[in-house]
Amino acid sequence: MDLDYGPEYDIFRQEVRAFIEEHRHLAPPPGDRAARPSAEAIEWQNLLIAHGYTARTIPCEYGGYGAEPDILESRIVAEEFSRARMPGGLANQGISMLVPTLLELGSEEQKRRWIEPTLKGDVVWCQGYSEPGAGSDLANLKTSARVENGEFVINGQKIWTSTARQADMIFCLVRTEPDAPKHGGISYLIFSMDTPGIEVRPLKTMTGHAEFNETFFTDVRVPVDQIVGQRGQGWLVANATLGHERGMLGDPDALENRMQALIALMQDERTGEGRAIDNPVLRDRLVALQAEVAAMKYNGMRVLSDSLKGEPGGMAKLIVKLQSCELAHQISALAIDAMGEMGILYHHSPRERDGGAWQWNYMFQLGLIIGGGTAQIQKNIIAERGLDMPREPKPARIAAAGQQTTAPAHQAQGAN
Repeated sequence: MDLDYGPEYDIFRQEVRAFIEEHRHLAPPPGDRAARPSAEAIEWQNLLIAHGYTARTIPCEYGGYGAEPDILESRIVAEEFSRARMPGGLANQGISMLVPTLLELGSEEQKRRWIEPTLKGDVVWCQGYSEPGAGSDLANLKTSARVENGEFVINGQKIWTSTARQADMIFCLVRTEPDAPKHGGISYLIFSMDTPGIEVRPLKTMTGHAEFNETFFTDVRVPVDQIVGQRGQGWLVANATLGHERGMLGDPDALENRMQALIALMQDERTGEGRAIDNPVLRDRLVALQAEVAAMKYNGMRVLSDSLKGEPGGMAKLIVKLQSCELAHQISALAIDAMGEMGILYHHSPRERDGGAWQWNYMFQLGLIIGGGTAQIQKNIIAERGLDMPREPKPARIAAAGQQTTAPAHQAQGAN
């Protein structure tokens, strides 16, 4: 669909296209999965910031471009970079999750200290949320921090810590008030991964790589001023970050880029005597996915419109993570099928396609359906918060209800 945004925006679109053509040779290769951005990627990021094609509305004093929010300009930038199959700005846990959290809830000192180097790729962050006993039920976390001589002393363990081995810093949830209610007593700390007492152990996944890690804290000392928000009120900050995480995992622009790459692949790949895209079964699957990607694209515009108006987003926002992660997995599945027998090749096979990127994404994206809140958890959120349906019964309540219903029958049998 080619929307006409009017003469003013047509001029802006031509400016974006001219920039892409002039600087195409400087762009890093697409699909770079490195945890730490390369020098080439950092140079590209800084060029995009300078021209306002990433970090567009982040204030200049924090290292952004400083433009006024304009939903159509942002949409045009995304459309043109996708059309040209050019990489946009860096997207990682620091840029996509921590930066907007600090803009919303951080202190002025934290904004000035951390946002600019994070945006420019000089500081890499990891997220210390999940624990072995606190994944979907994150508020059950046990990692603790006591105050001693003006410092938090942290002990505990995190798991599934992406980029922990490469990160400079971590934003981490710890329990600072052990006697507070479950969702209270949690604090949101930021500190260096070089702090003594931190041990990182890699976790290899089915991709063959260790994208995740276990992270252990033993008497890790962090100054008490390295806290975002108020002590014991970290659940509020944590949920702000989770909202941005769901937005990152459900990025409609990334979906559209993958769709364009899939179309190009199917035009090149041969199945039998013709192109994969001419195979009626594969083409039907492609068209169905195109329709769903288009729907997510315009749903994303609805969410952005609500955000600019200061509105919560409602159901449109709640479905993003669930739908986008499942769609991304289906796109990679179709790509593998379109390759035929070559689709099973991976991990440095001499005949693998695109460096095995489609196979890696197929396996990794399956994990993203689980990570960041499982598909089942997302459906509960949609049902309870979006559709106002009754809350899912908790196991303890189910067990208690079972005891209440079975006890009288048991007593009656005894009487008989």
